[in-house]
Amino acid sequence: MENPFSSLLLISLLSIFFTKTIANVVTLNVLTLGANPNGKTDSTKAFLTAWESACGSSKTATIYVPRGKYLIKQAHFKGKCKNKAIMFRIDGTLVAPSDYNVIGNAKNWLLFEGVDGVSIHGGSLDGQGTALWACKASDRNCPRGATTLGFSNSNNVAITGLTSLNSQMFHIVINGCKNVKLQGVKVLAPGKSPNTDGIHVQLSSEISILNSIISTGDDCVSIGPGTTNLWIQNIFCGPGHGISIGSLAKDFEEAGVQNVTVRSVIFKNTTNGVRIKTWGRPSTGFVNNVLFQHATMIDVQNPIVIDQNYCPYNKNCPGQVSGVKVSDVKYQDIHGSSATRVAMKFDCSKENPCRRIKLEDVNLTYKNEPAAQASCANVAGTTSGIIQPTGCFLGRRSSLSEFNIEAKNSFFLERKRQVVRRIVGLSFGKNFTQSQANSRNWRIKSSTPFPSKSISHQVNKVSDQIDFSS
Repeated sequence: MENPFSSLLLISLLSIFFTKTIANVVTLNVLTLGANPNGKTDSTKAFLTAWESACGSSKTATIYVPRGKYLIKQAHFKGKCKNKAIMFRIDGTLVAPSDYNVIGNAKNWLLFEGVDGVSIHGGSLDGQGTALWACKASDRNCPRGATTLGFSNSNNVAITGLTSLNSQMFHIVINGCKNVKLQGVKVLAPGKSPNTDGIHVQLSSEISILNSIISTGDDCVSIGPGTTNLWIQNIFCGPGHGISIGSLAKDFEEAGVQNVTVRSVIFKNTTNGVRIKTWGRPSTGFVNNVLFQHATMIDVQNPIVIDQNYCPYNKNCPGQVSGVKVSDVKYQDIHGSSATRVAMKFDCSKENPCRRIKLEDVNLTYKNEPAAQASCANVAGTTSGIIQPTGCFLGRRSSLSEFNIEAKNSFFLERKRQVVRRIVGLSFGKNFTQSQANSRNWRIKSSTPFPSKSISHQVNKVSDQIDFSS
């Protein structure tokens, strides 16, 4: 028989533990701080007061937002805080001003900057962007619009069960952050709402976007420069412009994008599926180590696309080529229907062709028939499994007749080393003579110094370059 005294002791210890735990949590109810849930009275001050108390507390803090609508003007939640565990538990809706001019010239409606350990659970954010979209459609002088929710230079952030409605511009932006998890998020805006990207990530690492529904007028997820280690999984996207890496090369000096996984996504009635987009102009940027896996396309206009000649309104880029280097991109188990005949389009840079593109089990149809087509330029890669549409890669090897630029560039570095070594009298490996170069329509011309740091200073002084023009 169980000792009754031991049971009483256990209950007493648990009671002491939970009492102590509760005592170590500060709960701040915005109603007690002056917020009004009628959706008309400005409650900004109450929310900022709650933040100041939570941020200034050394204890774990919860800011509670009961049911109702709360009118919030521009709010800036700044760190650094004394604790790394502040939760917004939202049962109500935060509403932006109906007059778009109030926040329309601000970059962000709600901005968290320099915070660590902040989480948002539940609730809705209503950007009330309809009037601003109408203003833009009429070509009047309108403000640019504000992002609904921004996190900048912040770490260890969790956003769960949040709904964002009708943002003026982007819905959620993750900028300069590390270790951010978005799960169970809903983004809702009409398909014709301009520039209302669902979730935008840039200059950030260790980001995950999971189990979310995104219906908007621009990219469901847009991936900007400096994004690394991004995981996107179990997403419904539509309407919208798909999931896009880019646009990149907006600036010449730009950080690259790498280690991106997009997995188990359904695209429905979107303009694009999985897309990589770069401006057609010089850049130091790159895209590599990307996996698009288990994607379902339902009447998607451009299911698979790499566009390296993006040049809206033909400004600042006509006649130029993209400097962004795209490589090691894999498309695995991509299936469904295309709303246009060209279901797969690779339009890569002439100077920096797409390299090591892999297609595995890609099956896309057009009007329920296997009549979809592929369009490919300046790209080389491999295929395996069922590939429909065909035409980009011949089996597992690139077609040298179609992708001669890539074929030549694949030999560039080694041939260049051999030529330079021969000129300076070094004998490393097999000799590569001028006559051999001429037989391949290659010639040596004076240009820029050879960039390799592994060769001696004498080699670096030789200003020779292999020119592939015939």
